[in-house]
Amino acid sequence: MIQSMTGFGKSVLQLPSKKITVEIKSLNSKNLDLNARIPSQYREKELQLRNKISRELTRGKVDFSVYVEVTGEETSSAVNAAAVKKYMNQLREIYPASDSDLLQMAVRMPDAFKTEREEIDEDEFQAIEEAVDEALREINDFRSAEGKVLEDELEQRAGNIQELLQKVVAMDPERIAGVRERLQKGVAELKENVDQNRFEQELVFYIEKFDITEEKVRLENHMDYFQKTLRSSDSNGKKLGFISQEMGREINTIGSKSNYAPMQQLVVQMKDELEKIKEQLLNVL
Repeated sequence: MIQSMTGFGKSVLQLPSKKITVEIKSLNSKNLDLNARIPSQYREKELQLRNKISRELTRGKVDFSVYVEVTGEETSSAVNAAAVKKYMNQLREIYPASDSDLLQMAVRMPDAFKTEREEIDEDEFQAIEEAVDEALREINDFRSAEGKVLEDELEQRAGNIQELLQKVVAMDPERIAGVRERLQKGVAELKENVDQNRFEQELVFYIEKFDITEEKVRLENHMDYFQKTLRSSDSNGKKLGFISQEMGREINTIGSKSNYAPMQQLVVQMKDELEKIKEQLLNVL
């Protein structure tokens, strides 16, 4: 079953003093493009989290975010008393003012507050990893649901090409008869005597140049392979894309060889269906 590259997963973790929200969203991309936004206190674990996500989401433009909201009295910021006093003394030399006014100015200066680096609590990080796992399960479920919609669409478009190909096959004898008739009429208009046997040989050779039997067989084989790959257990958008390119080559060759307006109209419809398949395949994992 195929999967879409579009998806969204979210998990909320409530700890005693903070609320942590993990979000993962993805869009289509040729390869894995992972962008992570993680609070500074968890930076040393970023590679570990990236590897976890990369193993689950092999393709797509992925945005991974961790948001931390402090809900208790816990804080990592403190007043840098030494820096504030130094600022107040320097300001007092420049402008005589009350301590209250000097303090208000000093706390606006750089380094008036210092942030103490928090050590990562292993139990807390394990809970974050579990939240990431939950978000990954959600996004994979989302991708599978979207993939089912894509699969139905691709099945329909591939079926339409199959039907059009059958119409081409049914029309082929009529096309050959039309080509033969035009050539015979052209020779008759020349009002020249021709060797009938030689004419028949040349006619057969000419008609063979417009024979589309091989293209029809190859296109049918590509269509069968496409359907088989579409229903396989693994989602392989790149492989389906390669098969669709081969289908396009055979359709184009049939169009160039047809030399018959009604058949060319069917070929145009086949090309239209194939383009819609290619557009959908851009979002298949």
